[in-house]
Amino acid sequence: MPEIDLNLLRVFDALLRDGSVTAAAERLHLSIPATSRALGRLRRAMADPILVRAGRGMAPTPFALRVAPRVRSLLDEAAALVSANREVSVADLARTFTIRINDGVAATLVTAVVEATAAAAPGVVLRFVAEGTESIEALRDGSVDLDIGAGDPTAPDIRSAVLYRERVVGVVRADHPLGRRPNLAQLCRHPHVSASRRGRLRGPLDDALAAAGLHRQVAAVVPTFAVATLLVASSNYVGLVPGRLAEQYGPVLGLRSFPIPAELPELDVRLSWHARLDADLAQRWLRDTIRGALDDTGPDHDLAGAQDPAGEHAGDDGDRADHRG
Repeated sequence: MPEIDLNLLRVFDALLRDGSVTAAAERLHLSIPATSRALGRLRRAMADPILVRAGRGMAPTPFALRVAPRVRSLLDEAAALVSANREVSVADLARTFTIRINDGVAATLVTAVVEATAAAAPGVVLRFVAEGTESIEALRDGSVDLDIGAGDPTAPDIRSAVLYRERVVGVVRADHPLGRRPNLAQLCRHPHVSASRRGRLRGPLDDALAAAGLHRQVAAVVPTFAVATLLVASSNYVGLVPGRLAEQYGPVLGLRSFPIPAELPELDVRLSWHARLDADLAQRWLRDTIRGALDDTGPDHDLAGAQDPAGEHAGDDGDRADHRG
């Protein structure tokens, strides 16, 4: 069976990035015949075509797409070994980071992070992906570099830093008849929109209402907090959204927010990564950049930087009032 060395993995990475033997050859400063031969070796070693014809271009196979993040992670680890104990030139950094993030966090954080990153490291690409299973295996195998969301630490090989503590608030249109500090009974007199990517109707508020002998009408369930916020802005619905989201976009959308008159859980929003990347200077710079970007996205929220092990992030707006929606 043909062996795969780092040089072949670099060719694989370039082919997946560019989708072309010619472009990959230019990226790697190789001849086109040499790159074509390397593709042939990759195909034999991986027992997969890697790239196939698609019209005038070439498209990666499902297998190639599946293993590409792991190959990228291996190359990054190899680069970290070579550059250990050396300074990283952020301005010259050319690297793609994959960040898994919840929509409620993304809406208030991504713009500031992208702008801060681009200003210091124009060669860095931030690839944000939506949550799915939130499995920690994605951090372990390198398909995800960082995870940002609410959850509790559970696995010893996952590191995390608490970015801020989040609370859920109510939002309505500025001209909504609901009072500015409604009680639970008043809250139940108007239809609600709920954010839950699993489509669940119940959440912590419903438990608090049931304990008080009350029940709310959930008229709509949408998959993200962003959609819920837009729906509230164009209707008479009541919505529950993260406090930072309401602070940043409420005035722009003509919304007003109010505290929920119930003991709903507050949650720590964490930045998580695998232990093998603790000492990776480029990722450490990115983690610091993300923390710094928070200064511009929510002055009323406390920041923290203590590191501790963290694990798989569970949650849903139907399960708990958190960012996992």
